[in-house]
Amino acid sequence: MERDKPAKLTQTVRTLKAEKGQSSLAEGRRVLEIEARAVEALIERLDERFVKAVDVLVRCKGKVVVSGMGKSGLIGQKIAATLASTGTSSFFLHPAEGVHGDLGMLARRDVLVTISNSGETQELLQLLPFVKRLGIPVISFTGRTNSTLAKNSDVVLDVSIAEEACPMGLAPTASTTATLALGDALAVALLQKREFKEEDFARFHPGGTLGRRLLVKVKDLMHAEPDIPKVQASVGGMAAMLEMTAKKLGMTTVVDHEGLLAGVITDGDLRRFLQRGTDLVNTTAGELATADPKSIGPDELAAKAVEMMERFSITTLVVTENERTIRGVIHLHDLLKNGIV
Repeated sequence: MERDKPAKLTQTVRTLKAEKGQSSLAEGRRVLEIEARAVEALIERLDERFVKAVDVLVRCKGKVVVSGMGKSGLIGQKIAATLASTGTSSFFLHPAEGVHGDLGMLARRDVLVTISNSGETQELLQLLPFVKRLGIPVISFTGRTNSTLAKNSDVVLDVSIAEEACPMGLAPTASTTATLALGDALAVALLQKREFKEEDFARFHPGGTLGRRLLVKVKDLMHAEPDIPKVQASVGGMAAMLEMTAKKLGMTTVVDHEGLLAGVITDGDLRRFLQRGTDLVNTTAGELATADPKSIGPDELAAKAVEMMERFSITTLVVTENERTIRGVIHLHDLLKNGIV
């Protein structure tokens, strides 16, 4: 019986761990369900006030200044960043720093977006007299539409929730999620109102992957003359293989007597021909070439080249104008190296 005790103890520990794991899983699901309900409830409450908020922001001739304390301030920073990245000049103003000398950041043509779940955040309320004197419109995100902040706002967006996900109802959880979601909705609606396009988005993201995908064109990365692998259709297969080896792109273009694209030969093509016993010495490049190869224009986005390579399971594209005039070759490695993939 004594020998059974370690085994029973081990089993008890495992059971306790499993129960704790299940408890954590249940708690995680509970939190997500509460926050999902908080966001879903916003849909029913979205009305003409939201439309008015978008219109106020569209008409703004200055900057959109977002302000909030604590967790609301952190959400405000994200909303300001989203607005800025989608074409609306915006920044975050800490309300406590505002009433201690930073109010010079606000100007008459600006719009102030305030965030306070209670609507009674003193640091925000202290901004209002100055804002009113300048005639700056105020849009408020608040959970209490009868609060002091709401009563002194031009547009009030209701972000009230049924309950916080925090079991004590203290930590801002569902309320901050709802506010962030409504901020995203406002930014996207504003984006569409401004007819903001991919090219505009890229201008605000020049340094990252998004910028590279939306700004870099095929002509920026392609191999141009004299690095384009190219052989006449009339030359032998061995000459084509030597050209492919010299240019190191795993392929060669094949051109007709006018210098226009007639086809391509790839490393894979050569391997298949050799396996079939094809005599490369007595076979012309034109006979070896795959006619009508996949091509792309030099002014197309490099991201489109990636999409075509993925769709057709190839690693190179011939860059052409007017379908058959060769301007270059772009390889998957070029796209990888430049962060387009």
